[in-house]
Amino acid sequence: MRKIVLPAVIIISSIILIARIFYLQVIDESLKLKSENNAIKKIFDFPERGYIYDRNGKLLVANQPSYDIMVVPREIKKIDTIEFCKLLHISKADFIKKIEKAKVYSPMLPSVFLAQLNKAEYAAFQEKERKFEGFYAQKRALRDYQVKDCANIFGFITQVNDAILEKNPYYNSGDLIGKQGVEQEYEEILRGIKGVKYLLRDKHNKIIGPYKEGQFDTIAQQGKDLTLTIDHEIQKYGTELMVNKRGGIVAIEPKTGEILALVTAPTFDPALLVGRQRSKNYIALNNDSIAKPLYDRGLQATYPPGSPFKIVTGLIGLQEQVIDEQTVVYCNHGGYFGRFIKCHCGQHTLVLNNGIYKSCNTYFETAFKRSIDKYKIPSQSIDVWSKHVKSFGLGQFLGTDMPIGAKGLVPTSKTYKRAYPNGGWRSNTIISNSIGQGEILTSPIQLANMMAVVANRGYYYTPHIVKKIKGQALDKKYTTKHYSTIDKKYFPPVIQGLTDVYNVGTAYNLKVEGLEICGKTGTAENKIRVAGKTYQLKDHSIFVAFAPRENPTIAIAVFVENGYWGNRWAGPIATLMIEKYVNGKISRTDLENTMLNGSLLPEYNKIENIIYQRFPERTSEKANDSIAKREIQIGEAKKEEETN
Repeated sequence: MRKIVLPAVIIISSIILIARIFYLQVIDESLKLKSENNAIKKIFDFPERGYIYDRNGKLLVANQPSYDIMVVPREIKKIDTIEFCKLLHISKADFIKKIEKAKVYSPMLPSVFLAQLNKAEYAAFQEKERKFEGFYAQKRALRDYQVKDCANIFGFITQVNDAILEKNPYYNSGDLIGKQGVEQEYEEILRGIKGVKYLLRDKHNKIIGPYKEGQFDTIAQQGKDLTLTIDHEIQKYGTELMVNKRGGIVAIEPKTGEILALVTAPTFDPALLVGRQRSKNYIALNNDSIAKPLYDRGLQATYPPGSPFKIVTGLIGLQEQVIDEQTVVYCNHGGYFGRFIKCHCGQHTLVLNNGIYKSCNTYFETAFKRSIDKYKIPSQSIDVWSKHVKSFGLGQFLGTDMPIGAKGLVPTSKTYKRAYPNGGWRSNTIISNSIGQGEILTSPIQLANMMAVVANRGYYYTPHIVKKIKGQALDKKYTTKHYSTIDKKYFPPVIQGLTDVYNVGTAYNLKVEGLEICGKTGTAENKIRVAGKTYQLKDHSIFVAFAPRENPTIAIAVFVENGYWGNRWAGPIATLMIEKYVNGKISRTDLENTMLNGSLLPEYNKIENIIYQRFPERTSEKANDSIAKREIQIGEAKKEEETN
């Protein structure tokens, strides 16, 4: 048997090997493209990127033609360098620098010499292209933005760097790739597939025709279109309301988790990052370390949530059965929790309902203390509490389809074991958590999601910004419910309290006739530390809400930095956004005029003055920073358009 098996294995293996060699050398000629590389020129045909629309079909991002000047260093013949530089408006020093860079990449392969020429620049070059051997024009598509906002949502496209070239064989030097926003997150869908043409050259390096009659050529496939969940009307409106303010707005459709608006302020016109001035503009935006226009405050910024967190504190107290709707707490301008903690609500007998709409610190500090003291071991009780809090999507990455985000912070027993290694902490030690101060940090999108949980009476969908991909289904994680640890029966009394915030409470002056909004004002302490010294600044203004009360269609969170109290800036902005979305028009024109014309720049100038006083060497930058901010503010561009 052995005498038969061994020869059989050898014979079969030989047949397979010969067949494979025959296939590769005779039938499949694709490898010849590599072996005949010197005689074949590969030309890429770059597809248009997919278009981007808002949820109502409004075109937000299209494409425009652009041209790159490519160079193959080995093919450069004697050319008139002066004429070439004059034609492309570059210096001879730039010419030499770019050629050296191209040689480092590859003397034989094409790379970008000068990127993103417009039609006029390309026409001038094309007229004399034959005089400059080794150089040719490569057509590409650049983004053509139909709107002046949404820069933080779109992201931008830029040339691939060396790290990407090493990691991903799809890209070649000079190729474009999405950076930030949906351009980055959905790059493979938006970019399409490059087409390739193989051209045959003679011994003089002249093109003599297609290789193998074009049988290996491929056609470019355009990228797929994206439909965003964004409603551009309220996105634009939110952007206008936030002019001359800093902060973030996030609005979500509770029943789907679709993000309706994602506003960050200050922002900039996305067209600034297109064309030959893109690099210069990006550096200017990136260097503004105070206003931070490239920093998405809706997704990345974390703040103490302030009084809106009392909603969660109350729900946990109900779930843990340490309070009920009729539990009475007495507030005498504050309460004693190891120390006296002030409260602004005055002397009152509080139950859950008026505790919410009066935003009483003492009531929710009491509810929190009872939740923590329910268990004999504080570490056990804080972990139970932390689990409840995290079930609202707080203290964790939400898993949105945006490439950036912040985890925030919800403390656990480990947090306090590190802070108090010898023990000794208890409910009074960490009582500030009850009212959204203490160690808790949240982002605007997390608070908007928290309100979606309340609006849905106990569940949420992962927030996402893409509604539809042409010819492709969305990831199932965006259609999967996530449940909080709070029983459904405990939400109605809390929702009643949030309704009464508008009826008789801290947002009474924001009421919209005929629209039942459930909301909560908030104020968060605001300090900065510069060169080892702490400075007390104006508090942040916070507001969270959803509407209508029954079958809600929008949940929203608004943060306005240095905005005093929740009712002053964040509350009016949230109310206007809700009315605009639900009713399609604004009845509270008094609020609208105040918000559109209001400015917090004097407060932000105080921060700048602190920094420049502590670091005098940066004083020379102040004027440039102010110029940059004027250039990037969307409101300034809007006013200029109206003037013209």
